[in-house]
Amino acid sequence: MNKKYLVYKLADSVKQTSRIDSTLFSRYGVKRGLRNEDGSGVLVGLTNIGNVVGYEREDDGSLRPVDGKLYYRGYELKDLVAPLEKENRCGFEEVAYLLLSGSLPDREELDAFRSLLNSKMALDHRSLVHIIDLEGSNIMNILSRCVLEMYTFDSNPDDISKDNLMRQSIDLIAKFPTIIAYAYNCYRHSVQGKGLHIRHPQENLSLAENFMYMLKNDGYTELDVRMLDLLLITQAEHGGGNNSTFTVRVTSSTHTDTYSSIAAGIGSLKGRLHGGANMMVADMFRHLREVIHNWENDDEIDAYLNKMLNKEAYDGSGLIYGLGHAVYTLSDPRTETLRDLAARLAREKGLEREFAFLRRIEERGKKCIRETRHIQRPICANLDFYSGFIYEMIGLPREIFTPIFAMARIVGWCAHRIEELTFEDRRIIRPAYMNVYGVKDYVALDGR
Repeated sequence: MNKKYLVYKLADSVKQTSRIDSTLFSRYGVKRGLRNEDGSGVLVGLTNIGNVVGYEREDDGSLRPVDGKLYYRGYELKDLVAPLEKENRCGFEEVAYLLLSGSLPDREELDAFRSLLNSKMALDHRSLVHIIDLEGSNIMNILSRCVLEMYTFDSNPDDISKDNLMRQSIDLIAKFPTIIAYAYNCYRHSVQGKGLHIRHPQENLSLAENFMYMLKNDGYTELDVRMLDLLLITQAEHGGGNNSTFTVRVTSSTHTDTYSSIAAGIGSLKGRLHGGANMMVADMFRHLREVIHNWENDDEIDAYLNKMLNKEAYDGSGLIYGLGHAVYTLSDPRTETLRDLAARLAREKGLEREFAFLRRIEERGKKCIRETRHIQRPICANLDFYSGFIYEMIGLPREIFTPIFAMARIVGWCAHRIEELTFEDRRIIRPAYMNVYGVKDYVALDGR
């Protein structure tokens, strides 16, 4: 049998073997996607780290939409961001300390933590040579492979004591910016034919500015750095139920090593329905700027968005990327923060017209989705709707949009891994699947 045909035959067989009557899910009470029928998430764990609020449950069990709130260790996100904006300072390290320890640092603790992170940012020559050898355009895959390689350089990689977990966490948080910056510069060199620049992290810079320095040398402004810092803060944590954090917790529950667990989280975040959505939004917005001639004409905008929803335009997915969220209803608190940041940055960069168009796409898109899908519940723009636009305004290339998300979320991943492995009653996470295929009688080879 022809090998190519055999592959086709095997793939075609999946149509039958993977088909399951959708009515069976409700019959057996299966929570598809770990979602309840009302759209809320199935409760599978408890955490002290993050809290995502998008609705309140009434006495009769129904859900009431509320303005979204996000809490880090009990502190509301906006309360953590406001003083940083008022004082014009970076605060990602402060938030990382909070998420890892459970408390806000005093000035001495914060200075010591920043110094510790800076001391861990540099890569040794083995990791550096490995990144240079890893040619390719997907920085997320390179990041994942580099994380797995860190296992071989760790003198105590499998120890899951709290001291060792914290040591590994700090090392990962510090090295993610360096790996991503170097990987992209190598990509520019090998794929785009640009010069190769390897800049060592500086001791006196924040994590956000060190990343900009390693990536662009001096091609950034103070506002660019603070915008990146605030982006990192808004993406650092989002509860234990988001797909990548849950992946880290599931793998951690097996007592695998830190690097294997974090690499699994990176693989989850890469998907376009999760962290990869920021690239999808940026690409979509670029497309809409080209095909919609009058950016202020609601009728033209609605007509094209409805074509997208009907799978007649753009990529045929039927989606308007960046609109809608699994938990948030009336609003996504991260979006509220990023929208304000985008407006400020657009004024500085002379992109106010583009920002106004994006705002119009947000409002018209929500209206079109509700009307086309006949949805009564509110729809809000999520984190990804503005993050890509901000990345572009501060001169960051699309190839690292999702890696930057990982650079932020590594903090939350590590905090949740430590929590999962310090429970007194440790159990492997093992849900159940019901087999509905049935039983068959075996047929000997010659009789098939």
